[in-house]
Amino acid sequence: MIPSPLALTMGDPAGVGGDITLKAWLKRDVCPPFFVIDDIERLTALAARLNLNIPIHAIDSPAQAMDIFTTALPILHQPLAVPSIPGKPDAANARATLAAIERAVALVQSGQAAAVVTNPISKDVLYGAGFKFPGHTEFLAHLAGGGAQPVMMLACEKLRVVLATVHVSLKDAIAQLSTDGICTIARITHAALKRDFAIADPVLAVAGLNPHAGEGGAMGREEIDIIAPAIRHLQNEGINAQGPYPPDTLFTSKALPTYDAALCMYHDQGLIPLKTLDFERGVNATLGLPFVRTSPDHGTAFDIAGTGKASELSLIAALNMAAQMAAARG
Repeated sequence: MIPSPLALTMGDPAGVGGDITLKAWLKRDVCPPFFVIDDIERLTALAARLNLNIPIHAIDSPAQAMDIFTTALPILHQPLAVPSIPGKPDAANARATLAAIERAVALVQSGQAAAVVTNPISKDVLYGAGFKFPGHTEFLAHLAGGGAQPVMMLACEKLRVVLATVHVSLKDAIAQLSTDGICTIARITHAALKRDFAIADPVLAVAGLNPHAGEGGAMGREEIDIIAPAIRHLQNEGINAQGPYPPDTLFTSKALPTYDAALCMYHDQGLIPLKTLDFERGVNATLGLPFVRTSPDHGTAFDIAGTGKASELSLIAALNMAAQMAAARG
């Protein structure tokens, strides 16, 4: 049980964040208490548009959310610059989107909220308004301060994956691989699995890059020259890292129960198996921050915003994971 509520951000107000927030509150019996930092008029109008009978209650502080969550959706008002139209993003509202994230982080840092849960943003919209960060993760690291090194973890019930390289081309991902980089990701992941998931001795399964993990160098030398040395360094530090394993067998039903997280070499190597296993309940968690942050593992889905078609299951999973991580931190 968490002593304070979760802070949920609005995301892009033209996306599905509002839809799934309203639908998640309707399933509050399976959610930890949360409040949303959003424009109260926007969410009230959206609830009416979706024919959802949801009491919406403005709050002045997160503490009030704990008392009213069971009977009304608590909202910490963050006004938009212009009225939001579902499916039609407007750069004029970018400042409100960012302000919601900044307020959520500040409330967690001050102890008023237990964790940050972020609804999806549109980086293109934010870039048009002068946003200087590649995405949510880097912005959160900036807000955290202190040289935080964030690591993106994607998780569902059966699988956790972390990535040695993230949003770059496959060619650039291969060029960026390094022994030091893999070791850094593994150390942060190992520490987070102990601190945030209460796993006493985490097992990290390290994927190879090439087919058959290089087949002894016949299909590539990255395993020999980069990945295996990283695993040896980690083992010498007392981290239970294993591999490199052939990627085509690492995610089988027999392999999945043998490790706590898979360290993958590039984006799709980890995300394809995770989304195949449980697309609707995937969670994006940022490791290595001084506060807990999770997010649904999907985007703004402008094409279905305001229709009620968006599934709330990934957001509910993100809320529950955030509460579990916050509780594990004590």
